[in-house]
Amino acid sequence: MPIISAPQDFHVDDLYVDLEGLLGRSLYLKCEAFNFAGSVKLKAASEMVAAAERSGSLDHSSVLVESSSGNLGIALSMIAASKGYKFVCVTDSRCNLATRRLMESLGSQVHTITEPDPVGGFLGARISYVSGLCASDSRYVWLNQYANPNNWRAHYRRTAPAISRRFPELDVLFVGAGTTGTLMGCARWFREFAPKVRLVAVDSIGSVSFGGPPARRMIPGLGTSVRPAQLDESFVDDVVHVAEPDTVRMCHRLANRGFLFGGSTGTVASGAIRWLQLHDPGHELTSVAISPDLGERYLDTVYQENWLRDIYGDDVLAEERFEPVA
Repeated sequence: MPIISAPQDFHVDDLYVDLEGLLGRSLYLKCEAFNFAGSVKLKAASEMVAAAERSGSLDHSSVLVESSSGNLGIALSMIAASKGYKFVCVTDSRCNLATRRLMESLGSQVHTITEPDPVGGFLGARISYVSGLCASDSRYVWLNQYANPNNWRAHYRRTAPAISRRFPELDVLFVGAGTTGTLMGCARWFREFAPKVRLVAVDSIGSVSFGGPPARRMIPGLGTSVRPAQLDESFVDDVVHVAEPDTVRMCHRLANRGFLFGGSTGTVASGAIRWLQLHDPGHELTSVAISPDLGERYLDTVYQENWLRDIYGDDVLAEERFEPVA
């Protein structure tokens, strides 16, 4: 095992879960949550901070500020604590309580937006607040994960090559679409170095990223209410949209077999399985899906029955219930 001096120096990049025995489909889940930030967002956060330091726009008189539904906020909180920066995370009321507490435990200030923008939703309201902070004081430095090319470059440089080394005969890669940094970094790399690989984006119903109508979304992570600036659909071969109840059912299905994954992972896995059922009837394709997070930050939402019942109704988990062994 390595010896490290900063938390961002550690990341497990070669762990995969074979879901065939759990879901009846050959699908390898690349687990990106085994680091001190607990999600794939550590890669983007590290790359964006390092680039800002190199450019001179970020120094120890600066105050980092970012809009985040949770995981990037945690990653930046950890890096800021490690490097001695102040950090303000602007989130909204859908952010999990555990996530907010974790950021505050790392010394960050968390500002929660409670009212969505009439056009841009919660994301639009968060971005507006961040823009106001930056306009009010030149010390604020906004990395802007939605448009910062170092977001996707982190995955072009690290995530995609790692997948290709492990699966040189890869046919299909499934990637969740949030800011689309992971998606675009992987898509650009495979288009350049392994163009036969199909890139399938997985998005939430209610997200506007790929032109769908906006609708209420309660599980943070994937999906946006403002089209991501870095999204280039010419690099994407197909898109699957997943309803939140299907995300919940997939999370519980995996948890029933001992794998506690987060909402983003449940969405990606659900979309990937549905796509494979339609496009790979012979079970011939080698497929990988990127798992962004684990489930401990969703204990008060995705894994809390009262919350689920209030949001989705009594039957959201009906398909996932099972009888105990006699």
